[in-house]
Amino acid sequence: MVQPGLLLWSVRRAVLGSAKPALLGLKSIKGSCHNFCTAASKDVTYKELKNLLNSKNIMLIDVRETWEILEYGKIPGSINIPLVEVGHALQMNPRDFEDKYNEVKPSESDKLVFSCLAGVRSKKALDTAISLGFNR
Repeated sequence: MVQPGLLLWSVRRAVLGSAKPALLGLKSIKGSCHNFCTAASKDVTYKELKNLLNSKNIMLIDVRETWEILEYGKIPGSINIPLVEVGHALQMNPRDFEDKYNEVKPSESDKLVFSCLAGVRSKKALDTAISLGFNR
């Protein structure tokens, strides 16, 4: 069972380029790593992440740059907020957030999962979210 609140998961996908691209609908990542970060350090499988996404119980925020999304693909159900925008985005008023990102703005009590290629940016995004009160 997943603990409520922000999660700090780190899931590495070392060779997705050779895996079936149908996995979660991802395009090939050309052998890169892909990490998911949440507030309690816990490794999760793709199946666990897929179940969380299917449950509509989390918001998956991909903090890679837009060109990386175009080049490497995205996880269906994720929202792209580049790391440099995370702090501002989480402080936007709900209407502006929805206009810019086409999603409902998360509240401080919502579960957030941050994603990037290597885990460094998702950890920074997590730290930013926690500093803004997203720590249910």
